Amino acid sequence: MSDHARLAEVGREAVVAASMVCKAVQRRSGEVRAISKDDKSPVTVADFASQAVVCRILRDELGTDAVIAEEGSDYLREADHKGELDAVLEAVRVVWPEADESAILDAIDIGSNPPKGSGFWTLDPIDGTKGFLRNQQFAVALGYIERGEPAIGVMGCPNLPVDMSLPLDEPDEHGCLYYAVRGQGVYETRADDPDAETIRITRLDHDEADPIAVCASGEKAHSNASDTDRMLAWVVDQGLGEVSEPVRLDSQCKYAVVARGQADAYLRLPTRKGYREKIWDHGAGAMIAAESGAAVTDIHGRDLDFSLGETLAKNVGVVCAPPRVHGVMLRAIEALGIDEPK
Repeated sequence: MSDHARLAEVGREAVVAASMVCKAVQRRSGEVRAISKDDKSPVTVADFASQAVVCRILRDELGTDAVIAEEGSDYLREADHKGELDAVLEAVRVVWPEADESAILDAIDIGSNPPKGSGFWTLDPIDGTKGFLRNQQFAVALGYIERGEPAIGVMGCPNLPVDMSLPLDEPDEHGCLYYAVRGQGVYETRADDPDAETIRITRLDHDEADPIAVCASGEKAHSNASDTDRMLAWVVDQGLGEVSEPVRLDSQCKYAVVARGQADAYLRLPTRKGYREKIWDHGAGAMIAAESGAAVTDIHGRDLDFSLGETLAKNVGVVCAPPRVHGVMLRAIEALGIDEPK
């Protein structure tokens, strides 16, 4: 087994385990809210539990602590948050029965280590807070970065149905898991079973006779919706295509629906001056979309550079789409002068 194949295997194991933990927290969200008296506490608990599980498996299976993740344990170490710590411990024990408080806190803090050498993992333990709280779409997103580029992407979408005819605003029983190794394509399987059958998915280029469906988020602050509307209007006015209803869902699951052909573009347009995307928001998803055949760049057509710490410091926004639509989106951005606010 090659090094990348082994990393992908362990990454897949970790994301399946974390997806199961997150679903368990969703099922008892009312109980978690009652413990902490905080409407957002279920996602807080799931964030910490997911990160602990993933980081622990990476350390135990691969001997690595080179992980850049979103969370740290300081919040849970405060006496006022004992209720959340207890809830995290109960959630983690779904897949890690012998876990105790000390082990969980130490595992979470693996995600605070700076990268070492040419390769490191980046993790968003819960991407899509609003979707998680609505019991809709969210993702557990794990990417392996090598020499500034994603080399492996593993993404659990625990509520996303495999059947694209099913609604996206209702949680699926099994969910989907996507994983990709650079140059080897992207694969889809169930999010709740590491041994489930897998299929390879390929994103065909967009047919100009078909309308363009753009992903839309339930969280408007994640992108500039008015600029997206301007772009789509420009595309229609220029005779470059028609536009269909947006595909509405939260999180990096948007990368997956573009990869599998359910949507034609995922745009992260700048909303404020100086903002730069976090690497854990794109490492896994960008890899999965790219391996399906989609193009992923920033709004100026530059490749995403993951070598500069926690942010895509040299990039502005993100455009993900099959080649034809990607080119059309970049033309629209240039024609309309869309850039980060001055």
